Amino acid sequence: MSCLFCRIASGELPAKMIHEDATLVAFHDINPQAPVHVLIVPRQHIATLNELSADDDELVGAMLRRAAVIARDLGIAARGYRTVFNCNREAGQTVFHLHLHVLGGRPMHWPPG
Repeated sequence: MSCLFCRIASGELPAKMIHEDATLVAFHDINPQAPVHVLIVPRQHIATLNELSADDDELVGAMLRRAAVIARDLGIAARGYRTVFNCNREAGQTVFHLHLHVLGGRPMHWPPG
C-alpha cells in the first residue's frame, strides 16, 4: 500500500489521531496552516472529489459532521473555522486520497489564495 493516508488509516504510519471509527480517521496535520489544522480522512481510498458517486453521500456527510464535532471539541466552533476539500494539483491537493481540512484558531481571509 503506497498511499500515505491509507497507511495512516491502517495504523502502519503514526499520526496524532483525534478520532477513529470504522469509516473515518482524523489527525493533526504535520504541516499546520493554522493553530488548529486537522485532516479528516475516510478509510476507503477515494483519490479526489471527482471520484465520488451518490453512493458516497453518507460518507461525505459523516466527514462534515465530524468536522463540526472536532471544531467544538478543539474550542474553535464558536469563533469560526474553515473546512476545505482540495481537488487535484491546481487546487493544492498533494495527497491523492480524499480528505477534509479543518482549520481554525486564527482569522481566515478571503479569497484564500
